[in-house]
Parts: sequence; C-alpha cells; structure tokens
Amino acid sequence: MNQWNTRFQDEKYVYGTEPNIFLSEIQKKLHLSGDALAIAEGEGRNAVFLAEKGMNVTSWDYAENGLRKTKKLAEVRGVTVKTELVDLNEAQWEKDRWEEIICIYGHFPPALRQKTLHKVKEAIKPGGYFVTEVYSRYQIPYKSGGPKELDFLYYLEEFLKTFNDWRIVHLFMGEVIRKEGELHNGLAHVIQFVGQKPLN
Repeated sequence: MNQWNTRFQDEKYVYGTEPNIFLSEIQKKLHLSGDALAIAEGEGRNAVFLAEKGMNVTSWDYAENGLRKTKKLAEVRGVTVKTELVDLNEAQWEKDRWEEIICIYGHFPPALRQKTLHKVKEAIKPGGYFVTEVYSRYQIPYKSGGPKELDFLYYLEEFLKTFNDWRIVHLFMGEVIRKEGELHNGLAHVIQFVGQKPLN
C-alpha cells in the first residue's frame, strides 16, 4: 500500500471537502466548462467542486482510497466524477483532449514533474486552461504542509519555460493562508499558475 493510500484510508477527509480557494476564485473568474481532468486529485474535493459547476470531470490518482472517497463525496453532493487509478509515471495522455486540467498540490520528483507538465501542455485543447496551485521551493521552513524534500517543490521558472508560448492568465509566487483539512493549515509559500493554450 503506497503512502497516499494509507493516508486516505480513514473516512475523514484529511484535506477537507471544500475546494482549494484559488481554484474556486479562478472558476468564478473564467467560468470553466467542458471536460476537465484533475490530476493527483487525492480525495476529490476539487473534482467534485468542478462537477458541481456543470463540468464533465475525470479524477486521476494512484491511491485507491482517494478515488473511493472521491466517489463517496460526489454521491453526497449529487454529482458524477469519473475516477481512474493512474500512476503518472505510466499515464496515457491523449493530445488535445481536455478543456481544462487542474493540479492542486500535486508534487512529484523532478523528472516526473517535467514529464507531467509537458504532457499537460499537449493534452489540453487549443483555447483550454491549465490551473495549478503548488508549494514553491521556499515552503520548507513553513509549518503548513507539503513535501519536506526540496526536489518535490516547484520553481517559478518551470512554468515560464514550459508554457512560454501560452497566454499567462495568472502567475503568482508568494505567501497565502490556507485552511484545508488537517494537513494544509496556516501561512504557506505557493506558486499559482493559470495558462491558456493558443488557438493556433
């Protein structure tokens, strides 16, 4: 059993059941619609939120317990989320498949992180959006959650380099306060990125 499957095995939602605040704000601003993919989505709070907004949402995670709790939360909220057990190391990405891809606190080793960002770029349809909030490399001294290994944290330059030909809708690195369940609490140092894939 992987560490995330273990973390998600209890019935309590360790990151809560409400969506990430940044995602909620961006959805309100951009009125996201269509087919959305939530990667490394954990217990499903963000996927269910997007489904409540009328989107067709697929949730990827490699913790079966996380997907189970996603289905449970979706049922309670009266929506449908398609769940798929996916290890991003072995993910099968379709080109120009999704209107939106979201990644909220999905942290991976450097090689997988780079691969995933490039696959995200390919998999979004022209005109579609990538929305993410992740911990920056400055997060380690903060006590509000996230990986304790520098290699798993993000650099702002990664987004600027990977999405250098996209329209940047929103880009921020700095401090925010988060209250998300038991494990994301307090002052944190994050990177927020919203990019739109060019139509041509």
